[in-house]
Amino acid sequence: MSSVKVGLLGLGTVGSGTVNLLSRNKDEISRRAGREIQIVHAAARNLDRPRPCPTEGIELTDDPFAVVDNPDVEIVVELIGGTEPARELVLRAIDQGKQVVTANKALIAKHGNEIFEHARAHNVTVAFEAAVAGGIPIIKAIREGLTGNRIEWLAGIINGTANFILSEMFYEGRDFADVLAEAQRLGYAEADPTFDIEGVDAAHKLTILASIAFGIPLQFDKVHVEGISQITGEDVAYAQELGYRIKHLGIAHQYEDGVSLRVHPTLVPARQLLANVDGVMNAVMVNGDAVGPTLYYGSGAGSEPTASSVVADLVDVVREFNLPPENRVPFLAFQAHALSDAPVLPMARVHTAYYLRLSAQDEPGVLGHVTRILGEHGISIEAILQKQPAPGAEDVPVILLTHPVTEGQMNDATAQIEALDSINGELTRIRVEQLA
Repeated sequence: MSSVKVGLLGLGTVGSGTVNLLSRNKDEISRRAGREIQIVHAAARNLDRPRPCPTEGIELTDDPFAVVDNPDVEIVVELIGGTEPARELVLRAIDQGKQVVTANKALIAKHGNEIFEHARAHNVTVAFEAAVAGGIPIIKAIREGLTGNRIEWLAGIINGTANFILSEMFYEGRDFADVLAEAQRLGYAEADPTFDIEGVDAAHKLTILASIAFGIPLQFDKVHVEGISQITGEDVAYAQELGYRIKHLGIAHQYEDGVSLRVHPTLVPARQLLANVDGVMNAVMVNGDAVGPTLYYGSGAGSEPTASSVVADLVDVVREFNLPPENRVPFLAFQAHALSDAPVLPMARVHTAYYLRLSAQDEPGVLGHVTRILGEHGISIEAILQKQPAPGAEDVPVILLTHPVTEGQMNDATAQIEALDSINGELTRIRVEQLA
């Protein structure tokens, strides 16, 4: 049987890893797919740049559209990132009846609904395992392994840069700016780290995971997003004293009246496995009504870890070549006509506990005013820490852990507390999740 011809868009970190993996494990991959998978055409921005992968037998070009238009190419692998021209290239490949594999989370999160509809109209597959959590097969696990479950919630560390920064702040007692600079030196963070540290990258991935878990359309614009740039060493230390770690999580919950989609810093009990995922590693917890909590851990980025997922998608696509569309695994796990129109709930409806840190004047009755306001809004306190003022300072740091309440209740209480003359500045507020 003849080999399957693949066109590769992008020969960077993941693209070169894909070439290396297909070359090194050629025989095993062929045995699994039933046919040899051969890259015949590849596009790269700089053709003169040395490549960390073999390119013999691969036609190289700096024009990605030439790869898509090559009549010999049966599968197009999109690894250039961003939304344009990636979207145009993918739609053009679909128009020509070619199967598509992509590692592009922004493309799927923002334009996946359009791309999947187009693919269904042309009876082709779009595979995207590598778009979320690098080498962790989390999409296949949710879409196929947990298909008998009603997924109740999922929570994940899905950005390695943010996790590296918070891990270093915890273990080394360093401040945010210092660790960010090191992450940039090590290549974990971009020169402009906004997507990583402000939660945009994680929101792309959460959008995809929630759609597959709950059977809803992709809705990136409805994800609540907060980053980690406001987390201080004080918060990391106080959280530890209370028995928690601060992690940057993507969290999705399914309720009877809708779903919640949010990315933000979160206090997680130190005993939880997710709290002990350190460095640039990723992990996702998924809770199903039948299986209970499950945890998926591994490398969330990198050349060959991500290439592992790209090649897995290639094998799946080759296996499904001759299957009628109705017998293929649906893109978002649920049949297209059965996707739910469940609304994304506003943050005011989200129910969670809180870590509060406030700066109070060192005088009698201040804490009583704060607890009175919380009580008036139905907010009960689980724990209180009152620290000594820093040398030369007059204000006293007060840290409170609350029991779960709605965000709306906490918003109202926070506004009243900040208006007190005895409270200086804004409250620091971090959500707390037990993940149980």
